[in-house]
Amino acid sequence: MAQAAATKIGTKNAPAVRKLPVWKWEAKTRQGEVRAGEMEAADDAAVKARLTQMGLDPTKVKRKPREIHLKIPGTGGVTTKDLLVFTRQFSVMIDAGLPLVQGLEIIATQADNREFRRVLTDVKLRVESGSTFADALSVHPKVFDELFTQLVRAGEIGGMLDTILQRLGAYIEKNEKLKRRVKGAMVYPGIVLTVAVGVTVVLLMFVTPTFEKMFKDFGGAMPAPTQFLIDLSHFMTSYWYLLFGVPVALAVAWRTWVGTKSGRAHWDAFVLKVPVFGALIRKIAVARFTRTLGTMLSSGVPILDALEIVAKSSGNRVIERAILTVRLRIAEGKNIAGPLADTKVFPPMVVQMIGVGEATGAMDQMLAKIADFYDDEVDVAVGALTSMIEPIMMVFLGGVVGGFLVAMYLPIFSIAGNIK
Repeated sequence: MAQAAATKIGTKNAPAVRKLPVWKWEAKTRQGEVRAGEMEAADDAAVKARLTQMGLDPTKVKRKPREIHLKIPGTGGVTTKDLLVFTRQFSVMIDAGLPLVQGLEIIATQADNREFRRVLTDVKLRVESGSTFADALSVHPKVFDELFTQLVRAGEIGGMLDTILQRLGAYIEKNEKLKRRVKGAMVYPGIVLTVAVGVTVVLLMFVTPTFEKMFKDFGGAMPAPTQFLIDLSHFMTSYWYLLFGVPVALAVAWRTWVGTKSGRAHWDAFVLKVPVFGALIRKIAVARFTRTLGTMLSSGVPILDALEIVAKSSGNRVIERAILTVRLRIAEGKNIAGPLADTKVFPPMVVQMIGVGEATGAMDQMLAKIADFYDDEVDVAVGALTSMIEPIMMVFLGGVVGGFLVAMYLPIFSIAGNIK
């Protein structure tokens, strides 16, 4: 496979970028014009040498004081929207022939997000000091992930950075739309479940004690459902702190377990087998896999590097393991369709279409078509799931309130019978 034999351009081969101090400088041009700026270098001598190479006569070089950045948890951070706007704007600037440093400076000064402005300024200084754009981006992996830096590196090497950035922008936008669809489907059930829990707590802790006092005044034995609710009300009133402590403890225990290698593997395998939800998650995984792999292959990234990055960004250990197995088989000289079918993770239709794309030499285009198809499939699945969940949640909420009312009115019916 031609792509597998291509030169590896992974970030592992990229030189490590050392954090250097920033220097503020002033210099004169040959015409006597005064210029000023900032530069990252080991010492002032390196700054002066660099300015001289640029045809400037340095007059003042001073080290810039280190800035202190205070980050408050829950605030700041670079959002996907910030990254998308940057990618779109920067691709237009590069396409218009604007130099990298100037484009980065313009976007950094216009950025509303202070954290993103700081990151872009740092990237600009590194590029200004001689670093490649991809290396400068790789210093900030929380903002620019490996997929982003790999594609930028491929664009720099191939001389089509503007095209790569346009593809990245389209990829980020479609990926974000997919996330919004899934999150939107979960909003309604979450609201109904929260309301149901809140109503249950209020009824048990505040309404039930009032009914209990009234029933005691009449005397007689309580019906079993009523007694159960009264006992539950006593328990919740006495141990109210468990309402907060138990969910928090369970959440911490679950996160700790999922944080382990074995726990995460078991959880991801379980999620794929859950009725209805498992099928939806599998479709989302296929859409993400084909979209990411297609974007990387069309940008000139070798297939072995592309599969490694796709595996890491899959979000599911079962799928990650399957993709890495496929990568290993391709490295041994196999084609991609056979190993994909052997994993039993990807649907047969996807495997066959990828096989056709591989045979015709248009795999990137075929992957894009599969991704578009599964985006539509996710839309349909999310709509069906929402339609199914709505009546179930309403029945659940009605059952909770109705069950409480029946249990509370049973003693009243009993008392009415005794009076007769």
